[in-house]
Amino acid sequence: MLFCATNLYRYEKVNEFLRKRGYFAFYITFQSVPVMNDKYSRLQIAIHWLVFLLVVVAYAAMELRGLFPRSDRPMINMVHVSCGISILVLMVARLLIRLKRPAPPIVPKPKPMMTGLAHLGHLAIYLLFIALPVIGLLLMYNRGNPWLAFGLTMPHAAEANFDLVDTLKQYHVILANLGYWLIGLHALAALAHHYIWKDNTLLRMMPRKR
Repeated sequence: MLFCATNLYRYEKVNEFLRKRGYFAFYITFQSVPVMNDKYSRLQIAIHWLVFLLVVVAYAAMELRGLFPRSDRPMINMVHVSCGISILVLMVARLLIRLKRPAPPIVPKPKPMMTGLAHLGHLAIYLLFIALPVIGLLLMYNRGNPWLAFGLTMPHAAEANFDLVDTLKQYHVILANLGYWLIGLHALAALAHHYIWKDNTLLRMMPRKR
């Protein structure tokens, strides 16, 4: 009994020594209890990066459509809408998975204020990229004109509601512009965690090495 207590005490002291002096890699290796969820699941990682690519394409389709002939606009709009629907489905799926599978711990553990800001940022991203496609779909539906997604004709209102369409368009543009800031802050925070605070925040979302 005394032997076990002594070894446990030594383990805790060495663990604390490594952590305080910033020997991050050694600190991780020294953990005697394996951390099963040191990364997000493969599905979560795949959804994260797929959403990222879809967001890039969706934004690019709207920002660059002025460079293309008017005859190409319906195709570009279809790409934008198709990406939006895909983002909506994937973000809802990701949220459901996140509720069932909590995020892996950040090591070394950040300060409570930093953790709170991170949770707030993630909540904002979830809300934005769920609300933005929903508003876009309502906008397209209430125009009263045929529209395409994934090459298929989608349902539309029998009569256009131009007042509602104008309001929805304003909200859609405002949220889309807000998205630039949230994406930028999210990327900067991930890089700061990796290069300044030197924790495993970014590594948790990177694909596993084979």
